[in-house]
Parts: sequence; structure tokens; C-alpha cells
Amino acid sequence: MIAEFWFDPSCPYTWTTSRWLVEAATVRPIEIDWRLLSLSVLNENREDDPEGDPDGYLWVPVRVATAVREQHGSAALGRFYEQLWTREETADWIGNFATALENAGLPTELATAGPEWDAAVRRSHEKGIALVGTHVGTPIIAARGTAFFGPVLSRVPRDEEAGRLWDAVVTVAGTPGFHELKGKPPAIHDDHSGHP
Repeated sequence: MIAEFWFDPSCPYTWTTSRWLVEAATVRPIEIDWRLLSLSVLNENREDDPEGDPDGYLWVPVRVATAVREQHGSAALGRFYEQLWTREETADWIGNFATALENAGLPTELATAGPEWDAAVRRSHEKGIALVGTHVGTPIIAARGTAFFGPVLSRVPRDEEAGRLWDAVVTVAGTPGFHELKGKPPAIHDDHSGHP
């Protein structure tokens, strides 16, 4: 089965969810189709700045990721995304774009992707957000004829635990009339490494 994973590459919680989905795909017949959302597009008409990004830096990773997807496909985007978050432990956020591209076997010149990719970013974002509505953010998963936001995870379930969570989430999200499920939030900490 194909699971479309719509994500903004800059979000640490989304990174954790992506690692769960990759893990679930080792124990369930899931093929991940990597697709892009943009927190910058989602929040651009808001009066507040929920991402704390007054300089618009969050456009940079999604532009590079969009260039990868458009020129090299979904699998290449998945490789780039993994390498982007595989970096020195001293880093406080995502890694170097050119290094991530090189390690993913992609042209390093894509690291300079700029506003010329914004129309493609918006097209992809609009397709993903249309599945669930503008009241949610990243990630969105679409599978088995349903789409849902999340799940938001503070750690990566492994092995069969990852598979059971997949089964449960898809079943619950696909239930007619289902809208929302929340759990106790994790303890707040300053670790933005994406490694719970």
C-alpha cells in the first residue's frame, strides 16, 4: 500500500513521525511517497508567527526539498530528508544542505534552490492541505482512502510496535465521523535534534 507522507522538512516532530513511518514500513507492506507541505505557506497570512521565523528561513529547506522532488523523484526526496537530519550531534537543527545532497547521491547545486521553486512549493502544499484542511500542519499522511494529520510523536516506535501504531492510526482515521484524538503531551525540553 502507498502512504503519501506530506511534510515540511524543517519540523523536528515531523522528523520523528517520518522515522516511525519508515520503521512501520519494515513490518507492514507500506511504500512511502514523500511529498511536501510548507509551514511558510501555511502561516503566511497570519498576524502571529507560530514558527518564530520573521526572516523567512523556513522557505530554504522546503525549496531545496522541492527541487529534489521535482527533478529526482520521491525516493530521492526521502534520501535527502534522511541525510538532512543525519548530522553532527553538536548541531542544533537540520544539517548542511549541500552535504545532505551529496550524501544522498544528489547534485549539490540543488542547495542553492531559491524563489524560482516557490510556485512548485505552493502547488504541492495545496494538494496536501486540501486532503485535511488548513486547520492542521505537518505532517499529513494519506493512505487507504483517508488522510490525517500526524501522528505527533515524541519518540520513534520500533519493530512491531511501529506496525501496531500504523494499523491503529489508519483504522481510527478511516472511521466515518472520526475527527480528533490527542494524548498527554510530552515534557517540554529544548532538544530540537529530532532524536527523541
